[in-house]
Amino acid sequence: MNRVHALAGLMVASMMLSASAAMAQETPVAIAISGWTGFAPLTLAKEAGIYKKHGLDVSIKKIPQKDRHLAIASGDVQCAATTVETWVVWNANGVAATQIFQLDKSFGADGMVVRNHIAKIADLKGKTVAASAPGTAPYFGLAWMLKKNGLSVKDVKVVTLEPQAAANAFVANAGDLDAAMTYEPYLSTVRAKPEAGKIIATTLDYPMVMDTFGCTPKFLQENPKAAKALADSYFDALEMIRNEPKKSFEIMGADVKQSGEAFEKSQAYLRWQDRAANQRFFTSVLQPFSKEAAELLLEIGSIKQIPDLKALSDTRFIQ
Repeated sequence: MNRVHALAGLMVASMMLSASAAMAQETPVAIAISGWTGFAPLTLAKEAGIYKKHGLDVSIKKIPQKDRHLAIASGDVQCAATTVETWVVWNANGVAATQIFQLDKSFGADGMVVRNHIAKIADLKGKTVAASAPGTAPYFGLAWMLKKNGLSVKDVKVVTLEPQAAANAFVANAGDLDAAMTYEPYLSTVRAKPEAGKIIATTLDYPMVMDTFGCTPKFLQENPKAAKALADSYFDALEMIRNEPKKSFEIMGADVKQSGEAFEKSQAYLRWQDRAANQRFFTSVLQPFSKEAAELLLEIGSIKQIPDLKALSDTRFIQ
């Protein structure tokens, strides 16, 4: 009897050791994102257990874009999701980070909203516009749209508001705003209130919002298998969205306090990028766009010099 108990004890101990070893093999990684619809597959990968399947112990932290680089610089996070031009800003300002896969392209999910009496973007000269701080995607989007219409950020009064607050303030007619820069799911707040104003331009008109995922060079050097697992997890999440859309939209919507149905509507304004799309993007799109973006960032004072743009990406992990 004692022998049986001893064997049983050894088996339990062995199982516990095996479980502990499996847990120990999970690479911890902290990721900084926002509530932007395009980042939602990263949340889906966590909630659906996809990261764990790939040997990752992922924590996701919601950090405004204007502060995300500080979290990377401090070591609080190792990876982040943000727009392509933001990597240029971070690296130019001494925060080294490398893009490893593309997340999405905005197809109308980012936009400028204006009061109904404003007929064209050029009419915003001297007007008040809400946008996130310099160095963020909404601010860059504002600068981009203004430049394409013969103006600069110096021609308008910029009030610093994050995308959700900007949309809410615009709809509430607070702060004497003539226009605002925002994105989904908050852009739909304005879509639902046509009496407050209209969407005068989106990324369908100005296709300059593309999001990528990246990590610190230190993390990539020390954890190449984990970096590959992060990319594979993202592509697996896209596969889950294709195969189980209802369940996926409910999971992703819950993270931003939306119903699955509401989230499904908001995601219609962007395109998540699969492995094949990633390979095309890094081959032919990233460098020319980064060059044009860097020149504008230099012009508006977001950077003082253009970093080595070719060093801002690593394509090993999307193969």
